Amino acid sequence: MTILAQARRLIVKIGSSLLVDETSGHVRRTWLDSLCADLAACRARGQEVLVVSSGAVAVGRRQLGLTPPLRLEEKQAAAACGQIRLAHAYQEALAQHSLTVAQVLLTLDDSEDRRRYLNARNTLETLLRLGAVPVINENDTVATAEIRVGDNDRLAARVAQMVSADALVLFSDIDGLYTADPRKHADARFIPEVRELTPEIEAMAGDPGSAYGSGGMVTKLTAARICLSAGCRMAITKGETLHPLKAIEDGGRCTWFIPGSEPRTARKQWIFGSMKPAGILVLDDGAARALAAGRSLLPAGVVEVSGEFGRGDCVLVKTRDGRVLGRGLVAYSAADSRAILGRKSGEIEAVLGFRGRDELIHRDDLVMEG
Repeated sequence: MTILAQARRLIVKIGSSLLVDETSGHVRRTWLDSLCADLAACRARGQEVLVVSSGAVAVGRRQLGLTPPLRLEEKQAAAACGQIRLAHAYQEALAQHSLTVAQVLLTLDDSEDRRRYLNARNTLETLLRLGAVPVINENDTVATAEIRVGDNDRLAARVAQMVSADALVLFSDIDGLYTADPRKHADARFIPEVRELTPEIEAMAGDPGSAYGSGGMVTKLTAARICLSAGCRMAITKGETLHPLKAIEDGGRCTWFIPGSEPRTARKQWIFGSMKPAGILVLDDGAARALAAGRSLLPAGVVEVSGEFGRGDCVLVKTRDGRVLGRGLVAYSAADSRAILGRKSGEIEAVLGFRGRDELIHRDDLVMEG
């Protein structure tokens, strides 16, 4: 089985030059149809798929008669005009395979701020659970230079981290990583697999000011670093051919970046090692045993809440005698947690006036000590 076929959750990133005809400004429908046929084949064998797609500005600026270089407000206007056309193209292409498309627009803050991060992640998880194909783009309509992710390679990697994806494919105009820019150096050697981003590997990206470096291999290696830390495999490959995913599975050239841990393990390591706890939840003995058995933390098992924290913040989980059991990302604020402690999950809506998660901390968001 290929690396691509092994992925339970797969993300595909598409650049503007692949998707939009440079002369006409129209979506390349034949190419998009072939990609969507590949995505449908992935879905048919039980894989979940997400798409990170550029192209809104490229489509919209021609519709509005704008010529580069665009000012920020012109780029935002072009994105607003082009995004609806782009979403419609994906909708039509995926509908041929009876697949539902969902448009999701993100900014850098959505991946940096914990509450917005959780909201975005929960939305994507729900869409996948309901069988939709999320098509994600940076929200150029409202983003400013200060908060932009800056390129969709990094956005795709952030999304992979957000949803614990197993594999990310970056479709590019180059078929992988070389020891130097192959368009300038005839002796550049192709690198089929990378397991660690060493200084030598990073040097292969070239000068950040060059075409190979800026917006090219440098940003792809930045994306690779994010993916490797999240336990997600990442491929760089050419995307111009029809059925580009099938081409990879048929042995097409690409560079795979292979992490040393699975997505969930890497994410839990990140929670444990990188987040400062904002509060404490004290558990009864039954809840402590449930967590030790790998279950989620329900409000019924909490006897005390201390600290001031918001939804999505990291909190410590302790026993009555003060022993630290672990830490996790809490699904309710401190005030709401105090209101529902000791209650059954079925009572949450009646107490708080809204229906949230059944768990105070889901087991996927919980890291146990030891």
